[in-house]
This record gives sequence, C-alpha cells and structure tokens, in this order.
Amino acid sequence: MSSSKPTIGFVGVGLMGHGMAKNIVSKGYELVILGHRKREPVEHLKSLGAREAATPRELAAQCEIVHLCVTGSPQVEATMRGEQGLLAGARPGTVIIDCSTSNPVSTLALAEEAKARGVHFVDAPLSRTPKEAEAGTLDTMVGAPPEVFARIETVLRCWAGNVVHLGPVGLGHKMKLVNNFIAMGYAALFSEALAIARKSGLTVEQFHAVIGSGRMRSPFYDTFMQWTLSGDENAHRFTISNAHKDMRYLAAMANEAGAVNLLQPQVKNMFAAMDAAGQGERFVPMLADFIAGMNGLPPAGSKG
Repeated sequence: MSSSKPTIGFVGVGLMGHGMAKNIVSKGYELVILGHRKREPVEHLKSLGAREAATPRELAAQCEIVHLCVTGSPQVEATMRGEQGLLAGARPGTVIIDCSTSNPVSTLALAEEAKARGVHFVDAPLSRTPKEAEAGTLDTMVGAPPEVFARIETVLRCWAGNVVHLGPVGLGHKMKLVNNFIAMGYAALFSEALAIARKSGLTVEQFHAVIGSGRMRSPFYDTFMQWTLSGDENAHRFTISNAHKDMRYLAAMANEAGAVNLLQPQVKNMFAAMDAAGQGERFVPMLADFIAGMNGLPPAGSKG
C-alpha cells in the first residue's frame, strides 16, 4: 500500500459500514477497524488487509481519518468520549467523519469538543442502501470547513458516487434528516394508500399497475414495493426503529428552528406505533403490512 495515503479508521462495519470499509481498503488505503459483535464482516475485512483495534482510542491513535457509522447520537457520543474514546487517542489534525444519522445538536457539541483538542469532527451522513454501499455508489451530504473537505473528499469518493459539500459542520446531518423525512413520508403514504385501496376492493396488482407505471413511480417506490410484490426483504434494509429515531431527531430539529411541521408528527407516529408493537427490527417496506393489519387486512404481501 502507498505510504502517501492516509491511514483510515472505521467504526461500525455493519450493514452500511462493511461495504464502505471494503471499498476503502480495496482502493489501497491502510484500514484499521474496530471489533464488531458480528464477526463475519470483521473477518472479511481483515482478509482484505485491514487491521483490528480493540478500542476506539487504539484505533484513533493509528489513523489520520476516522469514519463513524453507527446507529445514532448516543452511540457516536459513547465512541467519541471517555478514557477509551476516539478523542482520547486522536492526534491533532485527525479528521473524524460521522456518517451516522445523528442529532445536529450533538454533532455541533462534539465538533467543539474535538476542536479544543485540535481534532476536526465533521458530518457526512449517507443516502441509499447497503447494496450501494457494497458497490461504492452511496450519496453523502457533507458538513465540513472547505480545507477539511479538501482533505477527505478523495476518501469519501471511495464509497460514494455523489458527494455534496453543503457547508459548515452540522449541515450534513440537518439535510440528512430532511432527506429521511421525505423518504419516510413516502413510506407512510404508500402504506396507507395501499391499505385504503385494498379496503376499497382494489388489489395490490391493480394498485401497482397504475402507480408503478405512472408519474407517482420513483426509485423509492420501486425498492419499497419489492417486499409487497415479491417478498424481497433485502431491497430496502432500513429498520423501523431507525426510521422512528430519525423522525424524533427531525422533530427536535424542527422545534429548535421554530418550524411549523404539521405532517411530520403523523409520519413519526406511524413508525412509533410499529416500533412500540415490538416490530422495530423489521424493515421499512414492512410498514405496509402493519398498516394493513390496523385495517383488518392480511399482510400486503399476500396481495389480498
């Protein structure tokens, strides 16, 4: 591997992170990863040349650029802080990139803590699915000072096909929450519309024949409907609990901004209800089944 390239750290080699990390190491970067409860992705990355660190502190001490790809702000904060956290091991000048979907308030606070240690903390959350993570064609929206963005852009393009630099730290996470509101709004709308259609005597096939061939079709519709149409649970692997978490973060962001948000609470509550029913680990397209059940219908996938 070329010594001219920075050593990259990666925390969170799960559904999204594994593909991202794989693309980094395959582009010739030295990669240090943090151990994960699921050993298969860790062992695969090690077979490609990655090294494993025992703690975030140990990982940060070896790296110039570190990625975080975990569930949300509580996990990011736990990884950053404490005696074994990233900040304890990071050298001045290190860049820590939070690719998680996090609360912007937390992001800005962590950026200030990092700055006090001479470390750069920036946000580059993701859009698309694990399929694009494996292919290296994710979308990312970046909040970072221009000079820091210039340092990390080439690394981001190892795993992203579309990189948008929005401006200062925090804007990436703010845009990500807006993006996910639109996506989860689609999911809620499609689920309820499908239930109303079926309750009114239309079939799934009739619904799809019109919506799937008209102006209402979209890339999101195509992946969302694969569960209902063919039982493909891998088309959109984003959990209900994560969707619920993101909608809570968006509600907090809207409240802080003083924004009127009449629709968003309704979207949030659809995911909250399914999460509360013990179905938080199911994937977003399965919301259609949950809404069908609330209407006394069999799962949408039965096409009844």
